[in-house]
Amino acid sequence: MANQSNNLVVPQAQAALNRMKYEVATEHGIQLSEGYNGNLTTREAGTIGGNITKRLVQMAEQSLSGATFSNTSR
Repeated sequence: MANQSNNLVVPQAQAALNRMKYEVATEHGIQLSEGYNGNLTTREAGTIGGNITKRLVQMAEQSLSGATFSNTSR
């Protein structure tokens, strides 16, 4: 059985990640087609993936900056 380490924790997030992928590609002038995009260069794929990661980290930082944590250990 193959290791499936890229399973989404929240499967409903797939649509949001796809929208983000197309948004980032458009912002960087990269043309994506529906479905297979094996014609992308390594640089283009890295640009898209890197910018998605950057946005997700920013979103997590913003979420955490507004969160309050309580110490539940005694």
